[in-house]
Amino acid sequence: MILNETQLRELGCAVFAASGVPAGTAACVVDALVLAELDGLPSHGFSRIPFYTDQALSGKVDAKARPVLTHPAPAYVLADAASGFAFPAIRDGLAEAVPLAKRCGVAVLGVTRSHHCGVLGQYAERLAEEGLVSLIFSNTPAAMAPWNGSRASFGTNPLAFGCPRGGKHPLVVDMSLSKVARGKIMGAKQRGERIPEGWALDARGLPTTDPAAALGGTMIPAGDAKGAALALVVEILSAALTGSNYAFEASSFFEAAGEAPGIGQLFLLLNPGPLNPRFPERLETLCGHLLAQEGVRLPGERRFAVRERNRAEGVNLPDALYAELRKRAGRA
Repeated sequence: MILNETQLRELGCAVFAASGVPAGTAACVVDALVLAELDGLPSHGFSRIPFYTDQALSGKVDAKARPVLTHPAPAYVLADAASGFAFPAIRDGLAEAVPLAKRCGVAVLGVTRSHHCGVLGQYAERLAEEGLVSLIFSNTPAAMAPWNGSRASFGTNPLAFGCPRGGKHPLVVDMSLSKVARGKIMGAKQRGERIPEGWALDARGLPTTDPAAALGGTMIPAGDAKGAALALVVEILSAALTGSNYAFEASSFFEAAGEAPGIGQLFLLLNPGPLNPRFPERLETLCGHLLAQEGVRLPGERRFAVRERNRAEGVNLPDALYAELRKRAGRA
């Protein structure tokens, strides 16, 4: 089913409304999911709605939670998501952290008692549009073993980097530290498809192409031992620093039962001007050097191209997912 941006937003908000999610919270969540669909990232788009709304209905996510913001230090903001959706807490936290970064040169936003926060690159892009360089980290429920280990101890633990480019699309690096995002495996399971070998191991530690077996096993880290080490760094930055649950303490994003995941996010915001007034010029020297080489494109460029195309042509939502969402919205 081909849907345009407005139709996607209307359908998404209708499903959340039918699940008792307040309109303001629903709009904040749906905006992020719509943008993921436009950017060609369906694993972080509308395929998440059934899981989000099931958890809202079960109470695993407190859909009516209101983020609580505190300032533990002059350039620090701590947003307590209060076991609600992550998106409103991040929105409110950044609304205070951005002016701090512009004024102080640097600001840190920590988010605690949080949930799945979608595509980290969206926040990096938004901060770049504010003229800020950013580093963003999130832990997720356990899915990846430490190198040479056998028990899932880290999440896929995404990180993102954003950088303004003055009149051009910002430079956005966005990656999970597993070879692929866990949502891609969940999507393959929903579609009844196999996954490529090399993405995951089953519960016995053997390579698998069965998404169900992969979800019951562990993800393979990107870069092998180096990726596992970086996952440890993200775990410390996003969970230990914010007082959140570690991956091995967090419940699943994909199950309605259980306690709230209670994971964390950390945003480091940097104003480049005070350090180097010539930062934009120097950045373009680097970008120009890279782009002068045949076949090179900057991180994030493909996503912007896909977004432009999907805004013009619409998003192809799988028929089964479209039917399920209409049923949940009471429109079947």
